Amino acid sequence: MAEEQLLFILLLILRFIFATPIDTITINQTLADGNFLISKNNSFTLGFFTPGSSSYRYLGIWFYKVPRQTVVWVANRNNPINGSSGVVSINQYGNLVLYSNLEEKIPVWSTNISAEDASASEAQLLDSGNLVLVKTTSKRIVWQSFDYPTNTMLRGMKFGLDQRRGLDWSLTSWRSADDPGNSEYSVKLDPRGSPQYFLYKGESRYWRSVPWPWRTIANVYNYSFVNTKHEIYFSYNYSDPSVIIRMMLDEGGFVKWFTWHEIEARWKEFWSAPKYRCEWYGVCGANSKCEPNNVNTFECSCLPGYEPKFPRDWHLRDGSGGCVRRRLQSSPDCENGDGFLKVEHVKVPDTTAATWVAMGMTHLDCEHECKKNCSCSAFSSIPIAGKGTGCLAWYGDLMDIIDLSDYSGYDLYIRVDAFELAVDGSKSYRFLQKKGMLVVGIPSLISVWLVIIIFIYFWFWKRRKAVISKNRLNKKIFDSSIGLNNYEDSLEENGLRGSGNQPNLIFFDFSTILAATNNFSATNILGQGGFGSVYKGKLSNGQEIAVKRMSKNSKQGIREFKNEAILIAKLQHRNLVKLIGCCIQKKEQVLIYEYLPNKSLDSFLFDQERRFLLDWEMRFNIIIGIARGILYLHQDSRLRIIHRDLKSSNILLDGEMNPKISDFGMARLFRSDQIQDVTNRVVGTYGYMSPEYAVFGKFSVKSDVFSFGVILLEIISGKRSNGFNQEDTSLSLIGHVCDKLLSP
Repeated sequence: MAEEQLLFILLLILRFIFATPIDTITINQTLADGNFLISKNNSFTLGFFTPGSSSYRYLGIWFYKVPRQTVVWVANRNNPINGSSGVVSINQYGNLVLYSNLEEKIPVWSTNISAEDASASEAQLLDSGNLVLVKTTSKRIVWQSFDYPTNTMLRGMKFGLDQRRGLDWSLTSWRSADDPGNSEYSVKLDPRGSPQYFLYKGESRYWRSVPWPWRTIANVYNYSFVNTKHEIYFSYNYSDPSVIIRMMLDEGGFVKWFTWHEIEARWKEFWSAPKYRCEWYGVCGANSKCEPNNVNTFECSCLPGYEPKFPRDWHLRDGSGGCVRRRLQSSPDCENGDGFLKVEHVKVPDTTAATWVAMGMTHLDCEHECKKNCSCSAFSSIPIAGKGTGCLAWYGDLMDIIDLSDYSGYDLYIRVDAFELAVDGSKSYRFLQKKGMLVVGIPSLISVWLVIIIFIYFWFWKRRKAVISKNRLNKKIFDSSIGLNNYEDSLEENGLRGSGNQPNLIFFDFSTILAATNNFSATNILGQGGFGSVYKGKLSNGQEIAVKRMSKNSKQGIREFKNEAILIAKLQHRNLVKLIGCCIQKKEQVLIYEYLPNKSLDSFLFDQERRFLLDWEMRFNIIIGIARGILYLHQDSRLRIIHRDLKSSNILLDGEMNPKISDFGMARLFRSDQIQDVTNRVVGTYGYMSPEYAVFGKFSVKSDVFSFGVILLEIISGKRSNGFNQEDTSLSLIGHVCDKLLSP
């Protein structure tokens, strides 16, 4: 008897090993819990699963080749099955149906279509991840899962609207990692004006994409946008099937793009939104512009010809009231003296209040058409592939404008009255008038000064050459193993020569940096910010590095670059990031750091998949490490440093999860007897700033301690300080904690 049982088990094992995977359900077949459909080329799996710590069962589709189960579609997301007796089949009406058990008469979920010939239907899982219901005779698809997406968009899927069939190809996030049911977050296409995507929280707009036409989408090269009478949608594809890429709307309300890295065995995020405060829809109200890289006191500014509607709120850094025209009672004849002032490189306003006037229209014609209509408040001439330049005009208030100087936005022309044009023109006239006076005087002085300048130049050149020759005898300037060079001309040009010798700072050849980062390839990007981008690189000797390349359009200039290069070179501590060197050749500003494989702390705290890797002991050790680094900056180092921009994204983690404080571009040096300082240039990140610094510009060691306290709350709670999403009235994580502590 025992031998017969053993033989039966072996036969089952052999049948399982050598059985051909099935990808189809026919009219006479059922798919029970524990069985699977696998697409032809082993790309996707259809079956029953239990998410997270839930006890319910769902029918879903996930990647076959990804070890960590990543579900991309759920059939019964709002109707879970209690128990493991679920079964899928095709009923007598030709519908694919899901029952909680074989005895059930009412399905939990159904494709719910009208079929002419039920006996000729079959369901098949394709290698695209699309589950289709087809007629076996004509091969016509009568239903497909791609028409009913859940929280994920795959290659070949349409993201938009089918107005003929009344289909809404939109995404709705899961309620939580344990519950795939519909949450309050959704991303939908709005076809009005120029098509654009909105992220909704309930009925409220939370984030808005750049309207069509798009110039680039990071790391998504082969994409298309179809805009016809019946369909408006975005889709993407890849010719290489080995590239696994997906877009999803996560439970926290963030739109994210991922690629699967097989070597690292993890999903790698390369784009997400909303990422900054300026990306929240209408954060600065109507007729204003939000500048995410603004290092001044406030990121909101009114458009030309406008002023804050509520000046008091504006001074308190609340721009939600927006801006209104300076002269509300304008002339009844709007064409008498009205004109336009340019606002460069912006994310154009919400286009639900805009209209395409015409395609193939010149800039002057577009301006003329807008000027003829008194209700036209702005226009933009936008190049469209294959159609020339289109004229897009706005009517009424202008909402959600963001400065995109780092990302090549479009120019927007704001309608202003004659007075504003006169003020703007007088500024230009005074400049030209002064310039004209100089032109008259300069020729008479050139002959005198030319000889003096030439004499001074040669005197300094000769003296400088002697100093350089002397220095070169005393220090090593080239390391042939990794191609390092000390660029004296670049040092003096960028102001680093006068900063004293930096024995720990190595100057790299720009060609070495290009080779290490594969010409700053997009696939090597580790992160992005207002300064530019950080790339992973590898030197010729095998050393891995992190390369911080300052953007040419960044508002963080040479002062911040010098500050970071000089300060970090002098600071040595296990909880501070190590600066290896820099490059200031060919007008580039590049800093080279040690490579930390676990990236930043926020990539663990706020990632739904990685946050569980941080146990409480690890979190405690990270807190202690950050505290030691701050203590070193404030007390134990030779220099007393106030960081001024401590936040989770500036805490990097090495291979052993040891924290290291980074990004010293905003740091300030204190004297040993100095307690406090005041600045008119408030820098840092909202949500981490102490109140006295954010409002009055006063900063001290207490400012960093306040920021450390915010990071501490984030580590404990796993919630973001800026961008706190709770149903209560708290505006931030700090406010939420205070409410809980003060509530009876």
